[in-house]
Amino acid sequence: MNPLNSPLEIGVRALVLLAESHPQPLDLAQLAVLDHAVLHSGDLDGPPSLHPSLPGHSGELGMKRTVLEQALLVLIRAGLADVEADETGLVYRERGPAFVDILEAPYVERLRERAEWAVHHWAPDTDVRQATAELLGGSLSASTPFEGRRE
Repeated sequence: MNPLNSPLEIGVRALVLLAESHPQPLDLAQLAVLDHAVLHSGDLDGPPSLHPSLPGHSGELGMKRTVLEQALLVLIRAGLADVEADETGLVYRERGPAFVDILEAPYVERLRERAEWAVHHWAPDTDVRQATAELLGGSLSASTPFEGRRE
């Protein structure tokens, strides 16, 4: 198994995002856009990006959603996340921050910093649908208003 962009790697990132948004759940679209923001935060006027900015990284989104669904199933099977239905569809939430809190790798520390920025500073002003469309079109900017935030 290739660990790069595998369900395991994306699952860890999703779990960190769910921990940061706790107790608010996130849906698949929110997780996909937030994951992109965490990886490419420097492109969005945030902290330095975790991954290098390569041409065509906007094309990651389509593949990411498929692997993200697999990653969420891994988290659910491991008892680290739950899925539930609300009035808008399926949403995911972390079962508790204990697991994320024991992760001590430098990469995880940088990931948690960017997740905090993405969830609390970037996402409140970002519309998920518009951001997804802009990602697919290669024009996502730092100032896309977010109207899909769950309250």
